[in-house]
Amino acid sequence: MPGRYRELFSAKGSFAFFAAGLVARMPVPMTGIGIITMLAQTRGDYGLAGLVSATFTLSMALLGPQVSRLVDRRGQSRILMPATGISVMALGALLLCARFGAPVWTLYVSAVLAGFMPSMAAMVRARWSWLYHGSPRLHTAFALESVVDELTFVIGPALSVALCTTAFPEAGPLVAVVFLAIGVVLFVAQRGTEPPVRPTTGSAGISPVRMGAVRVLVLTLMAGGIIVGTVDVVSVAFAERSGSPSAAGVVVSVYAVGSAISGLVFGTLKPAMTPPRLLLIGTAGTAASAVPLLLVDDVVGLCAVVFVAGLFFSPTMIVVMGMIETVVSAEKLTEGMTWAITGLSVGVALGAAVSGEAVDRFGPGGGFAVAVAAGALIILVALLSYPLLSRKTVTSEEVAC
Repeated sequence: MPGRYRELFSAKGSFAFFAAGLVARMPVPMTGIGIITMLAQTRGDYGLAGLVSATFTLSMALLGPQVSRLVDRRGQSRILMPATGISVMALGALLLCARFGAPVWTLYVSAVLAGFMPSMAAMVRARWSWLYHGSPRLHTAFALESVVDELTFVIGPALSVALCTTAFPEAGPLVAVVFLAIGVVLFVAQRGTEPPVRPTTGSAGISPVRMGAVRVLVLTLMAGGIIVGTVDVVSVAFAERSGSPSAAGVVVSVYAVGSAISGLVFGTLKPAMTPPRLLLIGTAGTAASAVPLLLVDDVVGLCAVVFVAGLFFSPTMIVVMGMIETVVSAEKLTEGMTWAITGLSVGVALGAAVSGEAVDRFGPGGGFAVAVAAGALIILVALLSYPLLSRKTVTSEEVAC
C-alpha cells in the first residue's frame, strides 16, 4: 500500500505543493473554534462568540467558491495572494478588536472579510487533477487528500483550543493566521505544478453549483458533515455524563482513525463498480452505522461504534470528489471542488450547532438522534440522485474518451 502513495510524489514538485497545502489548509478548522474560544474568554459571552464564528463560516461558504471561480479564470498565482491578504488582515483586525474591546459590530465586519480565506483543499486537489487526469493515480491522490482533510479537522480544533486556553485568548486564531500566510506563500511559489488557465466555453458564466449533479453531491457531503459535527460535540457531552471528560478526545480520534484507515486502503483499490453505485453503498453504510449511536451506554461502546462509522466517511468523500472531477468541466474544476468542500464545512458547523441544542434539551441521546437523521438524509439523497448521477457520469466519461 505505501508504494501506491509514494508513486504520487514521483511528479516533480508534487511533494512541495502537497506540504505547503497541508500548512495552508490548517486555518480552516482552527479559525471557527478559535474565534469561539477567544471571544468566550475575552468577552465572556458564548452567544456572541458563536454568532461571530457562524458569521465567519457563512462568509467563507459564500465567498470561498467565488474566490475559486476567479482562480479558474485567472490562475492560482494571481488570485490566491490577494484573497489571502484580505483574509489575513481581517483576521488580524478581529484579534485586535477582541483584545482591545472594540465595538461588537467590528467583530462581525472582520469575520465577514475573513471569509475570503481560500479553500486550499480544493487548490491542492486541482493540482493533483491536472497532474494525473485520466490516471488511476488520481483516485489515490483524492484518497490521500480525504485522509488529510479528516486529520486537519481533528488536529486543528484541538490545537486552536489548546493554544487559546494555555497561552493567551488570541493564540489559536493567531497561529491560524500564520499558517495561512506562510502556507499560501509557499504554495503559490510552486509555479511548476500550477494548473494552466483553461479556455472558457460559452457557459463560462454558469457556476457549477447550478448543475443538478453538483448540487446533490454538495448536499451529500453536507449531510456527512452534520454527522462529523455531531460526533465532535456529543462525544464531549457523553464523556462528561460518563464521568470521563478527557475521553472525548479519544472518541473523536477513534473516529478519525477509522476514516483514515478506510481512506488509505480505498485509495489503493481499483473499484469495478460505477461511482454512483459506490456512493450508494457508502451512504447506506454511513446511515446504518449511525443507528447504533442510540444504543451505546459507555465510552468503550461509543468508541467501537464511531470507529465503524468512520470507516465509511473517507471512501464516500473520495467517491464524491472523483465524481465532481468527472462531471465538472476543467475550466471550472476548482470552483466545483470548493462547493463540495464548502458543503462539508457547512455540514460540520450545522451538525455542531443543532446537536449542541439537542444535547441541552434531551441529553447525549438527543444529539445522536441528529446523526441518525443526517444518516437518513444522506441515503435518501443518494437514492433519489442515483439515476441523475449515473447518467451524468457515463456521459462525461464518454465525452472524455
